[in-house]
Amino acid sequence: MSYPQITFRNTTFLETAPSFISRRREVVYANTLLYQLNVLKETGRYDAFKLKWHKSYSDKPNVWPVPNHLFWDSDVAKWLEGACYFLTWKENEEIDKAVKELVDMIRGAQQEDGYLNIHFTVVEPAKRFTNLRDLHELYNAGHLIEAALAHARHYKNDLLMEPLVKYVDLLYETFGPGPAQKHGYPGHPEIELSLLRLYEKTGNPKHLSLAKYFITERGNPKGQYGRHYYDVEAKARGEGENQVPAYMESKGAYWYHQAHKPIVEQETIEGHSVRAMYLLTAVADLVRVDENIDHNAYRKALESLWSNMVDKKMYLTGGIGAMAQWEGFGLDYFLPSSTDEGGCYAETCAGIGVMMLVERLLQIDLDGKFADIMELCFYNAVMTGMSAKGTQFTYVNQLASSDKDLSQRAKWFTCACCPPNVTRLLGYIGGYLWSFDADQEKKAAQVNIHMYSSAQLSIPVGKETIELEQKSNWPWDGKIDFSLRSPSEVTTTIKLRIPAWAEGWEISPSPPNKHVEKGYLTLPADWVKHNPKFELNILLKPRFVSPHPYTNQDIIALARGPLIYCVEDFDNTWVDDHFKSLVLDPAAKVEEKEGPSGEVGEPYIGLTVRNAASFIDVDKSLAPHIDRKSATQENASGADELHFIPYALRDNRGGKGHMRVGIRRKR
Repeated sequence: MSYPQITFRNTTFLETAPSFISRRREVVYANTLLYQLNVLKETGRYDAFKLKWHKSYSDKPNVWPVPNHLFWDSDVAKWLEGACYFLTWKENEEIDKAVKELVDMIRGAQQEDGYLNIHFTVVEPAKRFTNLRDLHELYNAGHLIEAALAHARHYKNDLLMEPLVKYVDLLYETFGPGPAQKHGYPGHPEIELSLLRLYEKTGNPKHLSLAKYFITERGNPKGQYGRHYYDVEAKARGEGENQVPAYMESKGAYWYHQAHKPIVEQETIEGHSVRAMYLLTAVADLVRVDENIDHNAYRKALESLWSNMVDKKMYLTGGIGAMAQWEGFGLDYFLPSSTDEGGCYAETCAGIGVMMLVERLLQIDLDGKFADIMELCFYNAVMTGMSAKGTQFTYVNQLASSDKDLSQRAKWFTCACCPPNVTRLLGYIGGYLWSFDADQEKKAAQVNIHMYSSAQLSIPVGKETIELEQKSNWPWDGKIDFSLRSPSEVTTTIKLRIPAWAEGWEISPSPPNKHVEKGYLTLPADWVKHNPKFELNILLKPRFVSPHPYTNQDIIALARGPLIYCVEDFDNTWVDDHFKSLVLDPAAKVEEKEGPSGEVGEPYIGLTVRNAASFIDVDKSLAPHIDRKSATQENASGADELHFIPYALRDNRGGKGHMRVGIRRKR
């Protein structure tokens, strides 16, 4: 078994050749970790495990029935996890001190029977495990487990692992198929994937068994007393027939939780997008780990749900989730660009969830179609979630702004799942760049390169170590230099991902076979032995992309390499309608120009289209009620030069907050 939270330690980012990824990591280490730590302290989250009353515990829930502070356990856990990853890279006395203090507080908050949760210890101790559907106990537990795993690997002690293993023992006794057990599972998946990672460390069959139960029991219509478990627990706590959480479409709409059917029976991806990604990540992991499940059924479910999502419910940026009400998926092909056009949520955490799922899928089936989506999500749906300085964040990532929802980041959120999630991802991002296998007996290794950057991978093969270095200014430049340092007795096979969007690529020296299979070019060990240094050049040039015609959006967007671009009012100051009336000719010539790094914290490639922009012209005979002047901008100055910036770098330079990715296509 392999996890990026472990294998990232094999990757070193090159200080001599900084890249987009290494620069983002530097920002997190220098700014974000300490900024988020201060927010945790200012908001009461940091001290919450002291189990003292906080005034916010009396606040009326923003979204009934979920208390606003219910996620504090996970906010702390995700920050703590990310901090451990970055401390593995560089020491920091202040962060190290905070981690140790938090671990002490978490240990002190554990109850005698192993229970560990802020809300249900301080606020409602009599209501433990009475609302798995809504109240995130097991979700919080999952993030604490992941924090414990990161902590144990960095500090090489069990100070955090010990209480979490004890908590899992309590959960194992509480949930399961037995007559005295609750036949339930979390409304928000997360603990499943953390339990599978815990099993990788401990080898304890109870950890695998509990993860498997939560996954396979989900959606059972006769789970408890012959009824759906969520119906049974709702009745037990006295929930009225007309009491429906705002995020559920109606009573019993358990598709929101992916609990309307057993997973193997689900045909389309539904509900809350983050929950869906965490659940499917765990399913893919279970397929890898457990030989005693119906692999065909679960792989078929994974493939059909993946295809439904990518083909019919994914934005051009890799974002998922059109519906704000349930933070998730809408109908097939329902992908509006903004809230005033009908929706667009594309939560940052959902993009991270897609990356998590892809990483597991690649271990089952090495196919570039998965890695293409992982890279798309990373550079667009995820990296847009943090500002250049690392101190502002997004929860929702629309593809177009509106008067109600401008293109702006925030300092923090009441439900703050996304900011520390970006932090922890960048902490172990090295584990996403490549995967590898080493055969100690045969003294052979295989490296699969999924994403490009400037980094070095070190792989132990018996008593020897091989080092593979890639050096590149990706995603701005398509040239990647590779260098392998390996003992003569160790053979290395390398697979290079060739992106599906690439219109051209070359490798030098040229291998005897340049056939690309399932998105990867294989460099055999004998060729690599004689060519330890080689260069891959992937053509990066601007191209127009568009959503599926069934979306009923006749729009085009600009892309270059893995990056999706947008227009902002900062560069196009004439705009006053969020670019709604703008029309773009797809036959336009696109020019590239380096943008000043000081603007956005990154030396980027900007794009400009000249003399190809116009504005919609409303036919008054068809729409007499529309004021023609309000629907066009034909007299706008400056639109003869339309400037684009990478979507991930939006909202870093000020402006009015007007932004758009997809622009009306000229016919």
